[in-house]
Amino acid sequence: MCRWIAYRGAPTYLETFVAAPAHSLIHQSLHAAEAVTGTNGDGFGVGWYADRDEPGLYRETLPAWSDENLRHLCRQIRARLFFAHVRASTGPATSRANCHPFAYGRWLFMHNGQIGGWPQMRRTVEGMIPDALYAARMGGTDSEALFLAAIAAGAEDDPVRAVTATLETVARKMRAKGVTEPLRFAAALTDGRDLYAFRWSSDDRPPTLYWSESEDRLLVASEPLDGSRERWALVPPDHALVAPAGAAPRLQPMTLRENRAA
Repeated sequence: MCRWIAYRGAPTYLETFVAAPAHSLIHQSLHAAEAVTGTNGDGFGVGWYADRDEPGLYRETLPAWSDENLRHLCRQIRARLFFAHVRASTGPATSRANCHPFAYGRWLFMHNGQIGGWPQMRRTVEGMIPDALYAARMGGTDSEALFLAAIAAGAEDDPVRAVTATLETVARKMRAKGVTEPLRFAAALTDGRDLYAFRWSSDDRPPTLYWSESEDRLLVASEPLDGSRERWALVPPDHALVAPAGAAPRLQPMTLRENRAA
């Protein structure tokens, strides 16, 4: 499973959280503590917002721990909102197009989890992406397909509703095809202002997801970046963390009509 962090707050250099902490994202790429696999070496990516509405994006297929460019960029890029992700592939090839985050217009998305039975489900899920959006699909991951399907479902207007509806539809289609592997989803989505994070699974084993808030920043991460666990709260299963710009973050239940596999 992958590891990721999302930051929003006072402009800060990416290295503050990607490289500097004791359990930074680069450290997690080799020594993840709360993942199925401790190593996440199938590429990485960072996406950030500075002065433009659309995000900057840098993705590479090298492991995060061995790419000197990543450390140099993180020392120089200063952003008010950024995503960073290290990948452990569940099947699709290691390529730049398959590395997170994924961008569409002003939106960024990254994911830790899986659509169970993805080779069997790929054509079905991709069918949820209309032609006008399908041209934006660059890779072959289930994560990117979920992102574009959620955009098609109305994420630009109501992200929580759209993501919930997308997961519900995919879970239903998996059951119809007899797929028994789980759908697991710990993801972040932003338009450069509002930040959303989600924790859900079809088998009561959602990937871990934590958040930490102070006066001038919000951090969301697959696992805490330091040893001060009292600063971190676990996002409950079947919940979204909703953080509108200028407002306090809140937890919102994700109510799926068919919430669990039979």
